[in-house]
Amino acid sequence: MTRVCAVGEVPVGEARRFEINGRWIAVANLGDEGFRAVDAVCSHEHAWLDKGEVDIDLCTIECPKHGSTFDLNTGKPRSLPAVAPVAVYPVTINDDDILIEVGDG
Repeated sequence: MTRVCAVGEVPVGEARRFEINGRWIAVANLGDEGFRAVDAVCSHEHAWLDKGEVDIDLCTIECPKHGSTFDLNTGKPRSLPAVAPVAVYPVTINDDDILIEVGDG
């Protein structure tokens, strides 16, 4: 597990981008539902997902470029134009730290 940041660095309803082992990861804060981590790059047109909207109720993140939404639990796209999923990563909270399990580069 790799420490990414402190819990307070990712506000509720938002996502932040971090580089871990050569990969860009978007960490989303779903409030009471906890944190999720997915690839930060949209599988459709390579836009930064952390710049898109996080929907706490639907557990999705929206690509700001063309509006595809991705399920933050599975990485699967929920709307077009994206058809390929993004990778998801296990998240653990230890005290005030967000830890993510990402394989080597």
